[in-house]
Amino acid sequence: MDWTDAINKAIEYVEKNITDDISVDDVARQINISPFYFQKGFSLLCGYTLTEYIRSRRLALAAQELAAGDIKVIDAAMKYGYDSPDSFTKAFMRFHGITPSSAQKNRVFMKTFAPLKIKLSLEGGYIMDYRITKKDSFTVMGVSKKFSYEGANDAIPRFWKEHYEKGNGRYVCGMYGVNIDAEMGGSEFEYLIADVYNPVNDVPEGFVTMTVPAFTWAVFPCRGAMPDSIQDVNRKIFSEWLPALREYEFAAGYCIEMYDDPAKYPKGTGDENYYSEIWIPVKKK
Repeated sequence: MDWTDAINKAIEYVEKNITDDISVDDVARQINISPFYFQKGFSLLCGYTLTEYIRSRRLALAAQELAAGDIKVIDAAMKYGYDSPDSFTKAFMRFHGITPSSAQKNRVFMKTFAPLKIKLSLEGGYIMDYRITKKDSFTVMGVSKKFSYEGANDAIPRFWKEHYEKGNGRYVCGMYGVNIDAEMGGSEFEYLIADVYNPVNDVPEGFVTMTVPAFTWAVFPCRGAMPDSIQDVNRKIFSEWLPALREYEFAAGYCIEMYDDPAKYPKGTGDENYYSEIWIPVKKK
């Protein structure tokens, strides 16, 4: 299935079941894509997570019903997945800036949030550098933390900042950022700030080792100041490379970021020539 078509089918499923208890696993199962890559691709293409999309759609629909006088606040809360009128009111106010009871009155402004429709814009051929390479298994050492997919884009940079603020850079410089969801089916994933492990050295307290299995990897070079360069390539992987991909498919729930030594560049990771890579495990279809 084309990646863009898969996202559109996922959105259609969500819209048809918007008042049901929908999970990422449910949606990914409908389009036969692992939750790991579905969530990553959805957030990169759409700018927010699937959970955020569902929440915004529900709050927009609830406001329409309240404004039309078709439903009570307590019934709207239950219909759109909230445990209590209080939790519904708090979410409603964050989204619309007014209370649900105010929405029942005339002449108040509320936000709309229309259903998504993903389209692949064809603007001629594009060039995207990548290479397919086989790598043996290798072991890394680093600090590990689990993250929810929702909010990970903000939480992971904080994790890196905390790593260096604690002085852990003297043990692990951060050659790799390793994303792992081995089952490719959970709501969380593990992330490691890591270097290649040298078995001669002791593992400091609070650090872990992990072996990355042997895979065939699609390797994408990123050139430019961080984090814009790596984020831009990530978007292109899901919006340009994957829709055109015919020979390969995802092989496992891993994604690795490789970072060059910032000391080699006059402006470090902010240098216009800074180099990094994204590795995605693939297999022949």
